[in-house]
Amino acid sequence: MKEGGITDFSHLALIEADLTTDKNWDEAVKGCDYVLHVASPFPADDPKDENELIVPARDGALRVLKASRDEGVKRVVLTSSFAAVGYSIDAKDHIFTEKDWTDLNAPLPAYIKSKTVAEKSAWEFMEKEGNGLELSVINPVGIFGPVIGGITSASLDIAISGILNGSMDKTPPFTMGVVDVRDVADIHIKAMLHPAAPGERFIATSDGVMSFYDVAELFKKERP
Repeated sequence: MKEGGITDFSHLALIEADLTTDKNWDEAVKGCDYVLHVASPFPADDPKDENELIVPARDGALRVLKASRDEGVKRVVLTSSFAAVGYSIDAKDHIFTEKDWTDLNAPLPAYIKSKTVAEKSAWEFMEKEGNGLELSVINPVGIFGPVIGGITSASLDIAISGILNGSMDKTPPFTMGVVDVRDVADIHIKAMLHPAAPGERFIATSDGVMSFYDVAELFKKERP
């Protein structure tokens, strides 16, 4: 790798795997010391059936953990979300930490519920069936920053594209935490390698919060 991007792909291998089936997961993790599981469905709109998100999120995490354990992987780093931390029935004025969990009895959108169920299932698996496998979990807030090869995300589609193309003409009545995608990548590598990381959750966030209006003002200032 050199500054400005990856130039050597000679050690890159691609293996097709699906969160909803067992096929190829053992092959995908074979010979690996570390596995980073970063994939979970995140559509821009809530599905009619919440299980369209909950089932692949939960079952996909468990498939990765089971395959990693069976193939002798040392540590798995799971990308969860602040969605699994910060949504509770009585959360006003509460300072959230990694000890907090979203309350599944609260009225939740499907994505938030899927991330909470998936992470809880992962920790339960580790307690009952981990057999020496290590797990670290990253819980990012809203992830923003440069994209690779034109690939976008629901976060960018919701918060960025709508502002830039003019389809969002008013700001929703809430603020959000934000974190740079490059910092999220960095904390994954640190959680993968640091000897104190196993068994821990790590909230990834910058200081403060932003509204969609703040984002628009930032665009206006930095990219007029």
